[in-house]
Amino acid sequence: MWLKDSSIGRKLVMSITGLALVFFLLFHGCMNLVVVFSEEWYNFICEVLGANWYALIGTLGLAFLVVLHFCYAFYLTIQNRRARGNDRYAVTGKKEGVDWESENMLVLGIIVICFLVLHLYNFWFKMQLAEITEGATASLAHAKDGAYYVTQLFRDTPVWSQIYCALYIIWLVALWFHLRHGVWSALHTLGWNNLKWMKRIKVLGVVIATCVVAPFMIVVLFYLGAGLAQLF
Repeated sequence: MWLKDSSIGRKLVMSITGLALVFFLLFHGCMNLVVVFSEEWYNFICEVLGANWYALIGTLGLAFLVVLHFCYAFYLTIQNRRARGNDRYAVTGKKEGVDWESENMLVLGIIVICFLVLHLYNFWFKMQLAEITEGATASLAHAKDGAYYVTQLFRDTPVWSQIYCALYIIWLVALWFHLRHGVWSALHTLGWNNLKWMKRIKVLGVVIATCVVAPFMIVVLFYLGAGLAQLF
């Protein structure tokens, strides 16, 4: 199959799935930012995006994109290593013109996936999944109260809140590096690869990665500051 056996096909799948996930992260980040300004409006959004049929279809679609993106990334990495053979041991220094994240995209991706599992446990497991299972996985009392879980995780649990904030900051930094190179690589694969656009799409990658990560980071830092203010 061309999309699996061809290097271009594999990169095309990676590009399309990656950009689709970037759009979702932009939406999700902007949605989360609402909690800083109004917990009531944030909970309204959580209710709209609860265990409704359209939200469930969207969740399944996102899960498919994440699994497909990760599987292709892993497969592409293995194929690239096989293609290089022993040549990959020939150079020990940093390659000229090659960004650090471009050589560590799989590692950054694994970090992002690991923290994604933690994020799903902290929120989706206790909210949408709790609604679907009618309280089998978590209490239904706060299933649509996203602000409750945000404040509990990042502010209202002494020591643990600070630890979680630190973990999420590490996750977001890894996500920023992953997206900075990923957006550039995706656009490059889709045809924006001439000399005129090369530097521009690298800048665009930085801008998009920052726009994606910034809303999440603002929420974490906001509640981290509020939690530290309570301690002192």
